[in-house]
Amino acid sequence: MPHFQIDYSGNLEDVVDMSGLCEHIRATAAEIDTFPMAGIRVRAVRVDHYAIADGNPKHGFIDISIRLRGGRAAEVKQNATQRIFDAVHAYMTPQLASHSIALSLEMRDIDPNLSPKTGTIRDHLE
Repeated sequence: MPHFQIDYSGNLEDVVDMSGLCEHIRATAAEIDTFPMAGIRVRAVRVDHYAIADGNPKHGFIDISIRLRGGRAAEVKQNATQRIFDAVHAYMTPQLASHSIALSLEMRDIDPNLSPKTGTIRDHLE
């Protein structure tokens, strides 16, 4: 863990380089000690059906959810959350200046007793 899921409004498809945003989040997360490299997953999901604020279709959103295996101190999670949010905000500065976009992020713990895992990525890291 962590797993990052980006839900974004379809009207941002031509406004934001989502592949670039995914890579920016991955690279930022890789620099944060509390995130094990082998567990980092970033994915973006386009949402085509949504309604925002006054209903004007010009409004868009990017909502980032971070799922993190439980057990870290609150200060560690708060610091990591802020670092990721700041990195995303910096990446999005040009788009936020020129488009109506709601940007949000939430981190939540996953109970390790209710989330079995297996994989071979660690065996293949360079």
